[in-house]
Amino acid sequence: MPIKNKIFTIVTMAAFLISTIVVMVPKGICLTIQEEREMSSEFMKVVRAEFPLIEDPVITDYVNRVGKRILAAIPPQPFDYQFHVLREDVYNAFATPAGHIFFNSGLFAALESEEELAGIIGHEIAHVVCRHISDRIESSKKIGMATLAGMVAGVLLGAGGAGAAASALTVGSVAAGQTAALAYSRENEMQADQLGLEYLTLAGYSGEGLLTSLKKIRSKQWYGSEQIPTYLTTHPASEARMSTIDNWLHQQRSAAVQKRGEVGGFNLAHTRLVALYTDKKAALQRFKTNLAASPDSSLDHYGYALALTRFDQWHEAAEHMKRAIEGNAMVTAMLQDLGKIYFHDGQYAKAMEALSASSSEKNPESRLYLGRTQMEMGRMAQARDTFENLVRYKQNFTQTYYYLGESSGRLGDMFSAHYNLGRFYRQKGDLKNAGFHLNRALKLAVDDAQKERVALQLKALDPKKEKKPGAG
Repeated sequence: MPIKNKIFTIVTMAAFLISTIVVMVPKGICLTIQEEREMSSEFMKVVRAEFPLIEDPVITDYVNRVGKRILAAIPPQPFDYQFHVLREDVYNAFATPAGHIFFNSGLFAALESEEELAGIIGHEIAHVVCRHISDRIESSKKIGMATLAGMVAGVLLGAGGAGAAASALTVGSVAAGQTAALAYSRENEMQADQLGLEYLTLAGYSGEGLLTSLKKIRSKQWYGSEQIPTYLTTHPASEARMSTIDNWLHQQRSAAVQKRGEVGGFNLAHTRLVALYTDKKAALQRFKTNLAASPDSSLDHYGYALALTRFDQWHEAAEHMKRAIEGNAMVTAMLQDLGKIYFHDGQYAKAMEALSASSSEKNPESRLYLGRTQMEMGRMAQARDTFENLVRYKQNFTQTYYYLGESSGRLGDMFSAHYNLGRFYRQKGDLKNAGFHLNRALKLAVDDAQKERVALQLKALDPKKEKKPGAG
């Protein structure tokens, strides 16, 4: 979609979303927990329909492990927190209502340790715990609906890669909406810093990562960039704020604070993200240069192999992946990638061997490619069993529903084919195709149980309009 059209679409959607929220919330009352959940559901529909989410289990599972470790150290929460990575080069991270926390790939790629990642995540969790988003909606009504819509669109556009246009829209909206709104936002930041640092300490992190990551984001401003990093427009990083964090950390360094080891996996997830989700030419050159300096670096062979796959250089990628695997403790994830490389190179027997060795419930992508390999080898019933087992374990692994539908169709089970394709398109946010396949499945249903399953999916497309079993 051309960028101008995308901007118009997002601004329109943001305005609609905000108008819905403002009408829903009585004057002088912040969002209730349930209203925040409903708002979050609507927000996620916009994100899934308009923005490129990275659904790579190696990366997303790692980020969620870090987030869950911090959450385990704080009081019970009313929300089911989820942590997402957007494929965008813009330096940004933000929390939505009801505990959805987003990290841009550009910011993740710039970080150097789990401490830095945890620092940002802890800060965003604190925003959700303090209900800052709910409070901002209430206070922002004083600014005006159009300005508020501009602010939200600015955040979305920043996450959506609109760059300078997003920053201009956000900053312009704030200027038009009185300086009081920005001052209140800074107050939120100070509170989120304080609580976030406490959460990090309770989780066994030093808290140093929050300061170093904020400095890294802030430094981007001084390298001649025409754009203020999006994170700074939504999370002002004043000198006073940075100094306060530094002073807090100094006190902690002097105290006997119990630290724990990291959850582990940062280097693997970070290498994978840089190799697969940043500029492909720059990524290839980065790992090529690293290997010239350190020919035996397992992680650089891994990154180079993954970067090569983006240029369809499957044979060379396989050789570097094998070098990465030699004597490496993280062999399971790398074997999975070797199996995928063999799959794309048409070497299905070798793919089957590598994927069978790495396939487990904890590696959904290897299970997905195992099923795809079984399909290519003509083992359709085995493939469908593989996909069905994967769906039971990982319900939100969207791509599985597509191949479950395809394998079911090839076996002549057209109800399951349309039903699962409908689920695939629903999770992708393509409601038109979802409705088409689910209605076809409803016509093919042979008993009340099948009709009820389809009806539940149709209801999820439009919760306000319940679909009766048996209806055409």
